[in-house]
Amino acid sequence: MPQFTTLTSRVVPLPVNNVDTDQIIPARFLKVTDKNGLGQNLFADWRYLPDGSPNPDFVLNQPQYQGAQILLAGDNFGCGSSREHAPWALTAYGFRAVISTSFADIFRNNSLKNGLLPIVVDEKCHATLLDIVAEMPHREWTVDLAEQTVTLPTGDRFSFEVDPFARTCLLQGVDELGYILSFAENIAAYEAARS
Repeated sequence: MPQFTTLTSRVVPLPVNNVDTDQIIPARFLKVTDKNGLGQNLFADWRYLPDGSPNPDFVLNQPQYQGAQILLAGDNFGCGSSREHAPWALTAYGFRAVISTSFADIFRNNSLKNGLLPIVVDEKCHATLLDIVAEMPHREWTVDLAEQTVTLPTGDRFSFEVDPFARTCLLQGVDELGYILSFAENIAAYEAARS
């Protein structure tokens, strides 16, 4: 899993409530067993026209948002089924953080285990963030996981909460198994002392 310490990026606004995992990555793309190619199918039903060409009205196809790594989503993002392919598709596309007023629990947990940081803000803050990205679409925001803050292009900053264990894993760039393996010498010493 890629390490997450500080991220500075432009922001993609997608203020749609109740975006479920089938909208994030439609079921027809779930036949894969790895993450390869999932990024090109992210939001496929919104991103492409029936003939397969890019939908110029969809936010990911607009030039000012190309390469952005932060998604500013609507409420209840990632609801629906528990498919892990949803955070896989988001990270394969290039997103490293998603900001919303709430996330479905399974989606949030799957995200944290796959290098995608879900950041929860209240409704008032969310409305302000949407205004800022509308007024300054080309400006970058900075997410600092160690400090648990987001710094806006206005100079303002807000804090966010994250599960402490998930934070440790993201900062170290390891999954749960990788975290356990980082104690291999301690485990071996303990086992040797027991016998």
